Amino acid sequence: MALTALITGASTGLGAELARQIAAKGVHLVLVARDGERLEGLAAELRGRHRIEAEALPADLTRAPDLERVAARLADRAHPIDILVNNAGFGVAAGFETSELDDERRLHELLSWVPLHLSHAAVPGMLERGYGWILNVASVAAFTPTGTYGAAKAATVSLSRSLNARYRRRGVHVTALCPGLLDTEFHARMGEDHLPRLPRLAWASTARVAHEGITAVRRGRSVVVSDWRYRLLAPLTHLLPDRLLERASTTNDGALN
Repeated sequence: MALTALITGASTGLGAELARQIAAKGVHLVLVARDGERLEGLAAELRGRHRIEAEALPADLTRAPDLERVAARLADRAHPIDILVNNAGFGVAAGFETSELDDERRLHELLSWVPLHLSHAAVPGMLERGYGWILNVASVAAFTPTGTYGAAKAATVSLSRSLNARYRRRGVHVTALCPGLLDTEFHARMGEDHLPRLPRLAWASTARVAHEGITAVRRGRSVVVSDWRYRLLAPLTHLLPDRLLERASTTNDGALN
C-alpha cells in the first residue's frame, strides 16, 4: 500500500524539491501552500511524471480556519497521512527594534506553533498505525544568535528532539532539518538588501538538502545539519561567544533559511 505525505510550503523552493523527491519514491502527496495555482501546477506535474495521487490544498497557515482545516486532514483516520513535512515559513527583514510586532507574531506562529499544531494532529494516528515520519524544516540559525527567526527555529529543533526521543521506539520518527543559505524565493521575498553579497560557496544545494532530510528522518535522526559546509561550522556555535557569532552572522532577522 502506497504511503501519503503532506507537505507545507510546497509550492516553491525546498518544499517543492521535497515534494519532487518524495513523489519519485511512489508516495502520494497532499501539497499545502497559499498559492493554489502554483500548487495545482506542481500536483499535475507530479501526477503525470510519477503516476501518483497529488492533492492541492491551498491554505494560509497563519489563519486559524486554514490551519484547522489542514490539521483535520492530518487527523483523518479514513485517509491517513504517513509523512508530515513542516516546511512553510518566512522571515522578517527589519531589525528587532524596527520590526512590526504583528509580523513577529506571525513569524513565530508559522515557524514554531504551526509545526507543533500539525504534529499534534498527526502523531496519534501514526502511533495507532505503528509508523510515521515528521520532518520539521528548521535552520542552522537555531544554533546562533540570529534574532527572532533563530529563536523560532530553535523551538522547532527542541520540539523535534523531544518527540523523536518519546516516539521513535513506537515507530514514529521526528527530525529537524537544519539547512543554511538556500538559493530560493525565501530571500527574494525579503528584499535584495537584507543579505550582504556572499560567494557562491555559501549557498547550499536545495536538492542535496532535501535528500539529506529525507534520509535523516528515515533513519530516525532527531537533528541533521544539512550540507557539509554547514556541518563543518556547526561545532563552532558551541565554542564561540555569542557576541562573535552575532557579528559573523547578518544583522537582520531571517537571514538563514
